[in-house]
Amino acid sequence: MTSRVGRWKDWAKICIMTVLTVLLPSWAWGEGPEPAVIAPPRDVPMVLEPSSVHIPGAPSTYQSKNMGWLTLVYPPSAHERVQPIVNDAEEIKARLADELGQPVLERVEVRIGRNSKEMAELAPRELPPPAYASGVAYPPLHLVILSLTAPGGVEAVDIAEVFRHELSHIALDDAVLGHHVPRWFNEGLAVHESGESRLLRVRTLWDATLSKTVLPLSDLDRGFPEDNYRVSVAYAESADFVRFLLRDSDRARFSSLVDRVRTGEAFDASLSDAYGSDVRKLEFQWREEIAKRYTFLPVLTGGSLLWVLVIGMLVMGWVKKRRRDRATLARWEREEAALDLPSAAATGEAGEIPQPAPVHPEALRLPKIEHEGGWHTLH
Repeated sequence: MTSRVGRWKDWAKICIMTVLTVLLPSWAWGEGPEPAVIAPPRDVPMVLEPSSVHIPGAPSTYQSKNMGWLTLVYPPSAHERVQPIVNDAEEIKARLADELGQPVLERVEVRIGRNSKEMAELAPRELPPPAYASGVAYPPLHLVILSLTAPGGVEAVDIAEVFRHELSHIALDDAVLGHHVPRWFNEGLAVHESGESRLLRVRTLWDATLSKTVLPLSDLDRGFPEDNYRVSVAYAESADFVRFLLRDSDRARFSSLVDRVRTGEAFDASLSDAYGSDVRKLEFQWREEIAKRYTFLPVLTGGSLLWVLVIGMLVMGWVKKRRRDRATLARWEREEAALDLPSAAATGEAGEIPQPAPVHPEALRLPKIEHEGGWHTLH
């Protein structure tokens, strides 16, 4: 009962916040006519004056690989770890250019350090990477800094995944010529393109949908939450909303959106013009879609991973039951055979029950008498 009351309270809070955010004018929040503060992604430091930023030289022991548009700088010991980036770079660039509808990534330098300390030494001195980051992008500088290990530990990072994420930030900035896009759009595209934590995002969005804790996109325009659960929801829904905008039937609209922002049109107006619907209506449509997708019914009727797992478990259970039944039958046969051993031993080697000697029919009709304690046949 308590959990139900808590969920209703959470739902009421979200409804109130959504209504206030959408319907009330800015002066009701005490902010005046000023727009909300722009919050860039955490892994994309804001570079206001690129010419004033100093990029240190890479250590002389580092290896450099020039691929034309892409330059990789990394320690020689990381050659095998870097190879997936080399193999996939061209395909990633082509896909981003196709989806954004603009020429992107004409020049990018990617520096890779062994750990967060080396990553900081490779980054601009004025804009060091956040302590919690394993990758950071500087779009105006066309620079990406990566770490081979997770911050504060020795756990290996999926370097190719982080590369795709950070490269997406650079590509988007190239496509819109540095004009502002909402943080949810910037991070959503990067997470969607990198494919990172896909199953975890599905689980997070499913939980948020069922518990009615999906965050309004207008809240994410102001900045992402700080607590772990809400920030996970923010990233999951941002990536999924970008996926919604990138549906096959809307690819041309997505490119049109980017092109309009590139010319200097505000993002919300560009979105409305490209999709023929404002962000609130699109968000409503997206919420309806995830409400249908993340309910129990699709799990039972669709081809989701969970349903596949359920079928697999049922098949495994059936196989185990068959094996158990066969083992039981075999045991019963052994037990029956063991019970038959004494009687089999009494039957002889042939295994046949000895038959009594045949009695002549005439003997059955002859009279018998008793004499001195015994029976005698009269002849």
